[in-house]
Amino acid sequence: MAGHSKWANIKHKKGKEDAKKGKLFSKLSMMITVAAREGGDDPDMNAELRLAIQKAKDNNMPNDNIERAIKRGTGDIEGVNYERFVYEGYGPGGIALYMEIMSDNRNRTASEIRHLLSKHGGNLGETGCVAWMFKRKGQIVVDLEKNALDEDTIMITAIEAGAEDVISEDNLINIYTVSSELEDVRKNMEEQGIEIESSDIAMIPDNTIELDLDTARKALKLMDLLEEHDDVQEVYSNFDISEEIMTALSEE
Repeated sequence: MAGHSKWANIKHKKGKEDAKKGKLFSKLSMMITVAAREGGDDPDMNAELRLAIQKAKDNNMPNDNIERAIKRGTGDIEGVNYERFVYEGYGPGGIALYMEIMSDNRNRTASEIRHLLSKHGGNLGETGCVAWMFKRKGQIVVDLEKNALDEDTIMITAIEAGAEDVISEDNLINIYTVSSELEDVRKNMEEQGIEIESSDIAMIPDNTIELDLDTARKALKLMDLLEEHDDVQEVYSNFDISEEIMTALSEE
């Protein structure tokens, strides 16, 4: 896949750190609540809720937390009324930024995100300014260190299970599917004994921009800050970083 971005793997590793801080659980709860509010509390009848619950379980979120989030969505438990929307913009080096937001105060969020971007070499754009650079795909991540099967076997199994593309990098295998076939591909792979690290619907760039050291440093700093913002559920970009520059950054 031409648009595979190293950010996908960086983000995956960072997610484990966020889980330790509790920040990830808060965002997952919000996602489940909104899905239940908009589509009902039955996962069998609500594909978005089903996906959100699976994502929560992949990140070891306790079942009690999941149930409370669902009840907040249905109104059985009082909770904040979140709305969801997308912000698009640009970052250092002209990289595209596609941000999925959930917030109880759109004006506050817009002001904070605009300030964050302008302070770190970016800016908000008009709706649609970068969305055309991405395609919505299913993305499954397999951690080689957690599987007994070898890399080639896992990759072949993924293709046979219905995957569109498979990319292996840094002990992680990224498997891309048609978004509507994500659950079926995951199920087929699990039936073949493959342990899935995570699966989600993601915005995958058609092409990537390779960054130099200084721009990569700035881009990663901005992406970290966006990810840490309470209202940003997901942030996608189209940059790539060479192994040489990644090594230099890790040594700083």
